[in-house]
Amino acid sequence: MTTEPFRAPGARWLPAAWRARYDAAWRLMRADRPIGWLLLLWPTLMALWLAAEGWPPVGPLLVFVAGVWLTRSAGCVINDYADRWLDGQVRRTKARPLVAGELSGRFALGLFAALMLAAFGLVLLTNAKTVLLSGVALLLAAAYPYMKRHTWLPQVWLGLAFSWGIPMAYTAVRDVWPPQEAWLLLIANLLWTTAYDTWYAMVDREDDRRAGAKSTALLFGDLDIPILAALYALFGLCLVLLGQRLQLGTAYWLGLAVAAAFVVRQFQRGRSRHPEDCFAAFLGNNAVGAALFGGVALHYFIAAG
Repeated sequence: MTTEPFRAPGARWLPAAWRARYDAAWRLMRADRPIGWLLLLWPTLMALWLAAEGWPPVGPLLVFVAGVWLTRSAGCVINDYADRWLDGQVRRTKARPLVAGELSGRFALGLFAALMLAAFGLVLLTNAKTVLLSGVALLLAAAYPYMKRHTWLPQVWLGLAFSWGIPMAYTAVRDVWPPQEAWLLLIANLLWTTAYDTWYAMVDREDDRRAGAKSTALLFGDLDIPILAALYALFGLCLVLLGQRLQLGTAYWLGLAVAAAFVVRQFQRGRSRHPEDCFAAFLGNNAVGAALFGGVALHYFIAAG
């Protein structure tokens, strides 16, 4: 996964007075760094394919792909707004648009509202059950940035926020309340998100300690690597149970095996606890998600053939 930023499209055609503001807004949404969008997208696609038992209807597929981008962007905006007190004290984040004064807090709140309204407009194209579940998604996204002030478990809260698209995908496709396998997939994704966001928090651990922010990286301390191993093992166990429950075929198990190999690679790199290695371990989760979705999609492709 490349770490090179994606530049704001069309910026060069704008008047010079608007260009800098547009570019700053693009970076505020973290649209130049698609890793977060991809990590949110893979489990959502898995849920859509599992709910439809194959290729999902085009309508829900387009709604959720666009919705993932919008909600992730909105989450980044409100996170930076809430973290203005912290980001200037962390080397990795001190140049972010709000801290650097490129954009105002009022602009950030307006952008957050616009993104969430656009996402809600997409949800209205689904059904009543999905609309009801989207209210929980809004609360999770809005509250997450404040967790690092009041709890040592902001990564767990992020896991809930990143997982809530799973039951919504089931209701959008089937128009029934999510079955047990949807909640099993949600638990798996909650464990996975907590694990990979702990790698991410380990990058900034010392800066967070000095600034007074809280995270699982600080909570776990010297036990971080063993606890991460346990989280990934439980994540894998949930996916094994899911495969058995749904009687998924060889392609699914192959995807799971490939994902496990990518996880092992993360520990080979991240066990040093060096910030660059922890960040590389975090980025490696994109391959984990792609392998898992690939296994699910290939299973249904073979089954349909």
